[in-house]
Amino acid sequence: MTKFIFVAGGVISGVGKGVATASIGKILQSKGFRVSAAKIDPYINVDAGTLNPLEHGEVFVTSDGTECDQDIGNYERFLDQDFGSANYLTTGRVYQAVINRERNLGYNGKTVEVVLHIPEEVISRLQLAAEKDKADFLLVEVGGTVGDYQNLLFLEAARMMKRRMPDQVLFVLVTYLPVPENIGEMKTKPTQHAVRALNAAGIQPDIIIARAKVPVDKPRKQKISDFCNVDADDVLGKIRFGASGEGSQRVGKTG
Repeated sequence: MTKFIFVAGGVISGVGKGVATASIGKILQSKGFRVSAAKIDPYINVDAGTLNPLEHGEVFVTSDGTECDQDIGNYERFLDQDFGSANYLTTGRVYQAVINRERNLGYNGKTVEVVLHIPEEVISRLQLAAEKDKADFLLVEVGGTVGDYQNLLFLEAARMMKRRMPDQVLFVLVTYLPVPENIGEMKTKPTQHAVRALNAAGIQPDIIIARAKVPVDKPRKQKISDFCNVDADDVLGKIRFGASGEGSQRVGKTG
């Protein structure tokens, strides 16, 4: 039975969710598990083909012709396997599928609502991706930053999955610990607020990956543990993810 690992980001955008997701997948793959990955982009565009690359970044084209986010390319390079349309979700794709089904009387005359029908479509697509790849683990990167309006429905889908199958769903939050130059001290408050924003969506992170320019010391890890309700051993700090896979090895050794 497939287990689902959701990876979300807090504090700032560009915190490294994509490479973190791929690195976790590589660790699991090295242990002999079958791994797949999915990327959620919370924009109305149906795919990335019409997006300005100067604004959004490079468009990655999969073997089945899907124009998607470059994170899918990271997954393919790290895991050495091909992904396709089933591994890529956008708000536009999900809404389009629900509206088309409603137009074809797929809901048997029921009132179609944002909740629960949109999260249910997300869940259905994630389960389909897992089944297609016969995955032991499906890594799901939730685009955007915790606290954004745009990804709320996807977080709701994740919350519903955790409630329905608590032993099959795990949440990872990738955050950033700033060190203001005028203070010279690492601050955990933004991470605390990011966790509270995730809690407000009904989700408690199981693992926190804290990115920083300097090593995250034990007192900071303990403070994050105390204020964010996560075991200190599940707070991973100062991990640099690189294309070489060095980050994968570091995460594996850490926990």
